[in-house]
Amino acid sequence: MVQFGKKGRYYSAVARVTSIYRDPNKINHFYAKLSDFLDFDQPVACSFNGGFEPNFVLPSGEINPGYRVQAVRIIDTDVFTAVCSAGLTEKEHWPDRRDDIDLDGQANEGTFSGFGDQPQAKFEELSAYEENLPLERITISHLTNRRFRDIRFRKHIRELYDRRCALIGLRLINGKGRPEVEAAHIRPISDGGSDSVQNGIALSGTVHWMFDRGLLSLSNSFDILKSRYLNYDVTHILNKDMKAIVPSEPSLQPHSEYLAWHRERIFKQ
Repeated sequence: MVQFGKKGRYYSAVARVTSIYRDPNKINHFYAKLSDFLDFDQPVACSFNGGFEPNFVLPSGEINPGYRVQAVRIIDTDVFTAVCSAGLTEKEHWPDRRDDIDLDGQANEGTFSGFGDQPQAKFEELSAYEENLPLERITISHLTNRRFRDIRFRKHIRELYDRRCALIGLRLINGKGRPEVEAAHIRPISDGGSDSVQNGIALSGTVHWMFDRGLLSLSNSFDILKSRYLNYDVTHILNKDMKAIVPSEPSLQPHSEYLAWHRERIFKQ
């Protein structure tokens, strides 16, 4: 997963640029609007194996000074594929059972078959990946496949929260090492949410059900909020201090904008 306090330059995520617009306050400054954001499994050093981009890394191992000042640069498709493959092919430590995809590759009811305007990854490739076998390379068809993205999101959230439910603190593991905890989107993908770890939280199955139905929520300081519509007091199963257990690194914690959206649109106060 993402590591901090490391020196150097790293690739850390992939996303699609959907539009570019001017900064209203600064001349010659622009914003890029992103979609389909996905964190890498781990930061990929720009200097790995001599560097992915031609002339980006000097023979000394240092970054070419001419590139340091570039806020945006264009890279070739082969470079893009190599970087994504380095960042998104780490095996999942605790894969789920594969019982929601038919042999013909079609998702069963309750699953997502994909989105975007790119052709989906071949079932043989995705099936091998879901069986925790390594993929040789990550392609755009993988990056736009909903099932592939769900697997990566689940891996990142489970690792960040150490397989522990953020609201009740339980860490349940079965005999094969698979955790009970689920990776929950705070703002659903169907409602404009992203696969960023800041839009995720690890929740036990029952707690996930209550969170999605607005019976539980979180304040911006991670206080656990209970809906008055709960027909049963669940205080005794929640963390005693009524605080969610979240990563210590602020950039990995649930973002206040996603939490506010959940309180305003989902939570039944």
